[in-house]
Amino acid sequence: MCRFLVYRGSDEILLSKLILDPTHSILKQSFDSRLRLDTRRGQNNADGFGIGFYTDPKLGTAPCLFTSTIPAWNCTNLHRIASKTASRLVFAHVRATTEGSLTEDNCHPFYHNSLMWMHNGGLGGWKYIKRRLGERLHDKWYLNVQGCTDSEWAFALFLDRLERLGVDPSSQPKKGFSPAVLRRAMLQTIEVINELTMGIPESTVQSENVDTRSLLNFALTDGHSIICTRYVSSKTDEAASLYFSSGTQWELKPSPGEDRDYQMERRDKGADIVLVASEPLTFERENWVNVPTNSILTIHGQTVMVNPIIDAFSDRDPCHKRSSAFAQTKGLTTNEKATPRVNSPMTTPSADPETHRRIISPILPTGLGRSRTPDPSPVPLRGRTPLALSETSSSDIHPATDPLAHRPGVASRLPSQGNIKKKRRSLNIGEYPHPAEFTEPLAPAPPSPVQTTPRAADYVTAEKAARVLGMAL
Repeated sequence: MCRFLVYRGSDEILLSKLILDPTHSILKQSFDSRLRLDTRRGQNNADGFGIGFYTDPKLGTAPCLFTSTIPAWNCTNLHRIASKTASRLVFAHVRATTEGSLTEDNCHPFYHNSLMWMHNGGLGGWKYIKRRLGERLHDKWYLNVQGCTDSEWAFALFLDRLERLGVDPSSQPKKGFSPAVLRRAMLQTIEVINELTMGIPESTVQSENVDTRSLLNFALTDGHSIICTRYVSSKTDEAASLYFSSGTQWELKPSPGEDRDYQMERRDKGADIVLVASEPLTFERENWVNVPTNSILTIHGQTVMVNPIIDAFSDRDPCHKRSSAFAQTKGLTTNEKATPRVNSPMTTPSADPETHRRIISPILPTGLGRSRTPDPSPVPLRGRTPLALSETSSSDIHPATDPLAHRPGVASRLPSQGNIKKKRRSLNIGEYPHPAEFTEPLAPAPPSPVQTTPRAADYVTAEKAARVLGMAL
């Protein structure tokens, strides 16, 4: 499997700041791919590389491509070109071949006029669907294929679907194609691939042990908009990893040594710079966002949108979990990590009421603020309703447990609720009502010995009021 990188910025950037210099640049991923597990070839993506970038519009709308079959880390021309070339939109790809021979025709990215394409993954049951995929194509797209990789044939299928939507892929519009049209053609491409793999006879699948699952991490651009996918044709497996990062500036971070660490800075809500990568270029996880499995990423201007791909392999359940085993058999890992096991007394609630009482009751604070003694009997799943709680007899309430009742004068100054209707919420398992939820008046506080006789200050005030009214005490 391969690794790729996409850059889209409002300003031009030197290619070396993306390809050569970052802590985990695409060049370093060619010999130290942290998210590849293919033990057959180690952590290397050494079967060639390619760079595609757009230049001044005066030179044409087609991208400039530089590809080679030698490993990226061993190409001196790559260093020379990257340190003197700048662009607003860059595609970079390092290859670990699964289909096709080691030739420059098979090196990504591929292009047609203003459109450029990359792929990380593979089409399921490729040798069993290649012929039928070619039959789906118009002659000019069939003859346009130069190499023999499944990735380039998938690009030809995309061009065919785009033309069937009424858009000429060779037209090279000045402001690019509509991102909605590109997204629709991409989804149709995935749909046709799934249809072809599902059309492999079951007898062939069983006898030849054919794996019909496809890993389709595509990247497409017309020089203006970018469409990327993270997809697997399975309802139980994870797709190959894909991340993106957006901000206002991709700048060098101060470091004590000679290391040149870059970081994404965000000074406002805009997305002047967007990076999409199979593996993050830096080890600062907070700067990189995981693209969910079976999602399509659209970048247009300063807008980044992530939408789910709804088909037979999607699941709307937010708790639905997928396995990373299939991606690992292809030498890849996924973005998701296993959920850590936390030893906590708050285990998943079961249907046993006794279990609820034993687990939850000791956690609830007791004493302060509680005027109702917990019932030692097991708490049923559906306890008493709020109406039943309001009808609780006064014998169930013990004012003596309220610490406020022992303070002189406090009970007499408690605000009266009057006719105010208070909303009550349903109680959870093992929870007891707060004293404020009872509408019955509190039991009268015991007479305080301090207030048994009128105070002198109160007597003087009453005498003054009597004089004003012409009355005598």
